[in-house]
Amino acid sequence: MATDNPRGVLLDVDGTLVDTTYLHTVSWWEALRQHDRPVPMATIHRSIGMGADKLLDHLLGPERDRGADGKLREAHSTLYGEYWERLTPLPRAADLLRACADRGLRVVLATSAAEHEVGALRRALAADDVIEAVTCAADAEETKPAPDILVAALEQAGLEASRVVFVGDSVWDVAAAGKLDIPCVGLTCGGTSRGELAGAGAVAVYDDPADLLKSLSTSPIARLG
Repeated sequence: MATDNPRGVLLDVDGTLVDTTYLHTVSWWEALRQHDRPVPMATIHRSIGMGADKLLDHLLGPERDRGADGKLREAHSTLYGEYWERLTPLPRAADLLRACADRGLRVVLATSAAEHEVGALRRALAADDVIEAVTCAADAEETKPAPDILVAALEQAGLEASRVVFVGDSVWDVAAAGKLDIPCVGLTCGGTSRGELAGAGAVAVYDDPADLLKSLSTSPIARLG
């Protein structure tokens, strides 16, 4: 239904709608190991949700020799690509998207995944019929926790920050939303705890898409004016 003041829900994808957080963790761990830059998996996991450039800064330090960054990103991409045919949506992820659309909300996937990864994520979700717009890394000059990808999502879907809620699974998602004063709903299915998400500023925290769907009528999404 057309409206002059549409409402919408922006959703991160990796770790929020599709169960990829630990696949990315293992892929980065192996890519770093192959290039003699070992980093513990727990440390890598806590960095997932950043863009690749900021993730490497976070893990290896901003003053490092960046000469190998391209090879590290390529290695990660190759390793992660081996999982594409097995990507699995998190519980009731597609049902959540359809329930939001049924409420008259524009459903936007605000992901900073590489463009070549987005197709695999969309196939795993199998909900293209209700998705209004999808971003990718190419749409953002700066990656999360910068808000660029959310700005791109708003622009593509014709939405205003005051009329949306963002759903994500990492503290980096919460930080990006906060820069635009967008309320962020946190999901713990990406492996970040309820306390960490709430402490970062999430306005509500649920276990996974199924848990949010079950409580949708009382969630911040339902309170969009």
